[in-house]
Amino acid sequence: MPILIAFCALLVIAALILITAYICFRRVFYFKNPGPIRDGEYDYPVGRIYEPYREEMKDWQLRLGKLAYRAFEIKSFDGLRLCARYYECKPGAPIELMFHGYQGNSIRDLSGGVFRAFKLQHNVLLIDHRAGGASEGRVITFGINEHRDCLLWIDLARKTFGEDVKLILTGVSMGAATVMIASGCDLPENVRYILADCGYSTAKDIIKKVIKEMKLPANILYPFVRLGALIFGKFDLEETSPLEAVKRSRTPILFIHGDDDDYVPCEMSRELYEVCVSEKRFVISPGAGHGLAYSKNKEPYLEALREFDEKYV
Repeated sequence: MPILIAFCALLVIAALILITAYICFRRVFYFKNPGPIRDGEYDYPVGRIYEPYREEMKDWQLRLGKLAYRAFEIKSFDGLRLCARYYECKPGAPIELMFHGYQGNSIRDLSGGVFRAFKLQHNVLLIDHRAGGASEGRVITFGINEHRDCLLWIDLARKTFGEDVKLILTGVSMGAATVMIASGCDLPENVRYILADCGYSTAKDIIKKVIKEMKLPANILYPFVRLGALIFGKFDLEETSPLEAVKRSRTPILFIHGDDDDYVPCEMSRELYEVCVSEKRFVISPGAGHGLAYSKNKEPYLEALREFDEKYV
């Protein structure tokens, strides 16, 4: 009888662990993608910090909807259909591969980035992450699988636009984490530099920060978050990180971060900058909230990119 009781107790504990891990998985990684923003429509990030910029964001999205583009698709390593749009400013110009943020999409998060790139005479491949926009998928992996997708988009750009095409990897928030993780891989010489805008140091750190802000015990819950990713998302949240990848990077990286970012702390970019072993620069955008470094301080943002263009492109 004691053995049976102990066995039943273990089953209950195991069930509670699995249930907790599943709830964490659904809360953090599972995303029911609403689909792409259609031409003529627009969307805004959630939060009061974006209200002063809503008209500008709306204008960018509506203007982008009027531009001609070429649609591209690839298949991910795990069989998802991933989508992107190519916008050309100037034939033969460098191409920015742009990656958006967590639970976002390319049109909402990066329309302004397209017009910013055009100011620099860059063409743009505007990419929808897995589980975002027009791409398939329901699981967001904080850059783990997304960086593998990034490598496939680089291959597509080289095959489509020529082996000598000049590429720039651009990411905002989770997109920045994605391109930073990719920087630790053996990138082709086509990738001239990386723009990492308000990226986090590790998925673990940003997830624990959010858990703490919810007034929950981060050290207790985080192992369940990671377990949920392993069991139900089939990926390891700690397989790699931006922090580890930039220690191996051979690609120049421009780190940009708003010092009023209360979602991904500016100190995370400072930490990334300090351990990065490739050529680098760190630009702080005064008074800018999360993802608003360009909107808040356009000329310093552009000037930093012009400097990288002149040096590496």
